[in-house]
Formats: sequence, structure tokens, C-alpha cells
Amino acid sequence: MKSFFSSRAASFRHAFHGWHYVLRTQANAWIHSAVAIFVFVLGLWLRLPARDWAMIILTTAVVFAAEFMNTAIETVVDLASPQIHPLAKIGKDVGAAAVLVAALAAIFVGLLILGPPLWLKLAALFHAN
Repeated sequence: MKSFFSSRAASFRHAFHGWHYVLRTQANAWIHSAVAIFVFVLGLWLRLPARDWAMIILTTAVVFAAEFMNTAIETVVDLASPQIHPLAKIGKDVGAAAVLVAALAAIFVGLLILGPPLWLKLAALFHAN
């Protein structure tokens, strides 16, 4: 049983090392992080209901998962094909496209969830003055 728990702890350590690597080396991960923080703060200000938070959290997780997988693909492609190769480029481009799809979906979900309550809150603020 002890080896089970120590191997689980090692798995978490490896995962956090991967997370740290992505944040340390990928500029887009910083952009995703800044946008996520902004969205979370905005969601708190708007007092989103739990259902909306579930969608925001899930969408944010999908964007980060896509970014992490894209970084893994790029790293493995660089290892397997240090020279420029058309198939290596396709692999990297498709990985980047996955991040783009996730990010665009997150933008649309964010607009659908945050847009209406933000509009109401801002309208109330400006009409109160």
C-alpha cells in the first residue's frame, strides 16, 4: 500500500513539473492564465451561479489541457525530428490548431455566460449616476 501512495505522489510531482514547464516556457500559457484570472474575477463580481461557474471552469480546463498537449506534441516532435520536416510541421500546426479551437470555444462560452449579466450590471452602474 505504501508503494501505491508513493507512486501516486510521484505522479502528481511529475504533473506539477509539467505544468511549471509550460508556464515557464510558453508565452501563450501566460496569456491563457491572465485571461482566466480576469474571467474568474469578473465572474466573482457578477456573482455567477454554480452552473455558469461549471462551464467557465470546464472551458478554462479544456484550453489549458490543449495548451499542455500542444507543448507535449511540439517537444516530442522536436526530439524525434530535429531537422525541419514537412510532417513535423504538420504535427505542430495541428497541435496549435487544437489550442486555437479550444480558445475560440472558450471566448464564445465566455461571451454567452458573462455577456448578459455584465451588460445588466454596467447598465445599472451607468444609469445610477
